[in-house]
Amino acid sequence: MTERQFKELETEIARYRVLEGEVTDPLAAGLIHVIISELEADLAKGREPSQQSCQGN
Repeated sequence: MTERQFKELETEIARYRVLEGEVTDPLAAGLIHVIISELEADLAKGREPSQQSCQGN
């Protein structure tokens, strides 16, 4: 993963965190939390998020 991809992923995570704080629906907040967890795992492993979604198909 390139430095630019890391930065983009960090930005995306930050946006979801803001959204998570603004959401009032508990189900939506839970789903956003799951998305954040998956993005953070991708960031930690240094792989692109698209690779994970392709493995499930």
